[in-house]
Amino acid sequence: MGQQSRRRPVPGRAAILSVAAPTVRRMAPTALSPSRAGDFMQCPLLYRFRVVDRLPEAPTPAMVRGTVVHAVLERLFDLPAGSRTLQAAHELLAPQWERVRTEEPELAALFPPDGDDLAAWLSGARDLLARWFELEDPTRLEPAERELYVETTLDDGLVLRGYVDRLDVAPDGRLRVVDYKTGRAPREAFEGKALFQMKFYALVLWRLRGIVPALLQLVYLGSGEVLRYAPEQADLLAVERKVKALWTAIERAAVTGDWRASPGRLCDWCSHRALCPAWGGTPPPIPADALERVTGAAAGTAQAPGLDET
Repeated sequence: MGQQSRRRPVPGRAAILSVAAPTVRRMAPTALSPSRAGDFMQCPLLYRFRVVDRLPEAPTPAMVRGTVVHAVLERLFDLPAGSRTLQAAHELLAPQWERVRTEEPELAALFPPDGDDLAAWLSGARDLLARWFELEDPTRLEPAERELYVETTLDDGLVLRGYVDRLDVAPDGRLRVVDYKTGRAPREAFEGKALFQMKFYALVLWRLRGIVPALLQLVYLGSGEVLRYAPEQADLLAVERKVKALWTAIERAAVTGDWRASPGRLCDWCSHRALCPAWGGTPPPIPADALERVTGAAAGTAQAPGLDET
């Protein structure tokens, strides 16, 4: 299996060359993203609430901050290398917040106009950006892709899709998949979920380009840590088997209506805890078209990642 490391990197990587992005296609009838796969592994009922019932989830300041910081890091690379400074990143922050707020006006309610919440929130975002500059040197990076939509179809017809925060391509063709996390790095015992997401992306890229990514890199801005993993082909074949098994289990739950809750420590942060039987709640009736919603027959074209994708 691949090799994993967890340490602060030495800033300043080799220059990166660009490659063409794959064309975005319409989603096939059955599709799975790493976020939704992670939901089902964490709690099948959570997957049902999000995919089948499509219950709304109120965004939190932390979620929105993650979206805005991601946008700043994406747009910073539009600047010439020598202009990619911390000051430039800070100057991008307010415009990106205004853009997100304009696109989703309800987010303004997170920050009462007569309080200091917005100023503190922006200060926290600036701290995250400063921490990124301690971990990576953007003046020595030229990402091949940013917010890259990737999609591939497995031999059983299952479509895997998702958005990669950053894809670096070395002069010799090696791929580095980079994902930004605005929270803190998990303890080693809980790193598997984050690495599953990265291996999922690596599997899609391997199927698309015929190259196993040389490095998967998770950058945790909340704690200033970097988690690296060097995957091997055997890792990606194992992930492929896992997602196929997950999809079989999801389809079975959709047919039988057996969406079981898996209570645990993450329940305290669940938006739907009041509806969960494990906590005395009652879920809404299962929609008659539950299977169609799961298979995505009416999903249309893929959308950009939402607030929970950051």
